[in-house]
Amino acid sequence: MPPRGTPSVPDLVARARGGEPAAVARLITLVETDSPVLREVMAELRAHTGKAHVLGITGAPGVGKSTSTSALVGALRADGRRVGVLAIDPSSPFSGGALLGDRVRMGDHALDPDVFIRSMGARGHLGGLARATPQAVRVLDAAGCDVVVVETVGVGQSEVEVAGLADTTLVLLAPGMGDGIQAAKAGILEIGDVYAVNKADREGADRTRRELRTMLSMAERPEGAWRPPVVQTVASTGLGIDGLLAEVDRHAAWLDDSGELARRRTARARSEVEAIALAAVRQRWERSGSADLDDLAARVAGGEVDPYAAADEVVART
Repeated sequence: MPPRGTPSVPDLVARARGGEPAAVARLITLVETDSPVLREVMAELRAHTGKAHVLGITGAPGVGKSTSTSALVGALRADGRRVGVLAIDPSSPFSGGALLGDRVRMGDHALDPDVFIRSMGARGHLGGLARATPQAVRVLDAAGCDVVVVETVGVGQSEVEVAGLADTTLVLLAPGMGDGIQAAKAGILEIGDVYAVNKADREGADRTRRELRTMLSMAERPEGAWRPPVVQTVASTGLGIDGLLAEVDRHAAWLDDSGELARRRTARARSEVEAIALAAVRQRWERSGSADLDDLAARVAGGEVDPYAAADEVVART
């Protein structure tokens, strides 16, 4: 039972849908802590989700992700849209919490009641996101956000998970951050729907844009497929941000018209269900079967059984 004075889940959801930031924050906390009432929370939110456009923002550290996110939030608010931001930060090695760097950079929006900003610690989860990010997106969606922005820790050569979560993936680059081969190795030429060369007032910005356009043009795409645009921005001054938002909106319209939005969201739901199921199996095994693992491991090490047969036994016991 929740502590005395704790609001019920239906009450929390109703207050969140009414725009109460404290209720939204409480629901996300329940998600992050894997609360026992999490299933009830998701059941209450189910009928109120699916309306927000999810915009993923990624790129290498130093390209200006937080500054660009803040600038885009300002442009969205100028257009009258309500915005939720999930800023995935590196985790503290001591507390495990987010280091809050992204929230500091977005301080200009802290007092806007139609902007909700939450920093989430990655807590060792690979892929550039936090494990609870998909459920946190559902909370902000149900709370009435028109756009939910998810800013990743910073893409590396494997941190491209955001593409599976977002409706539109925005990839940021900057001149002087490495050559096109590094961009290709990071996988960003495969995940982006819109590309922005930020810090375009620096030397080499035009060359970076040309190289990126050339590499994108070499990709084989079926007829009617979306062709990612490349825009230039200076997020610190707002230069090019309106044009960038226009490309994001153009992609959103294409998703609707082409039917790709439904396909992407179905794939996202499949991944979410799979992750929850695998986590449940792992928890069940840790509660009831992990004591047998040492015995199985000893038998494998001693040559009595092969590792695949041992794994089959683990699955059977679970």
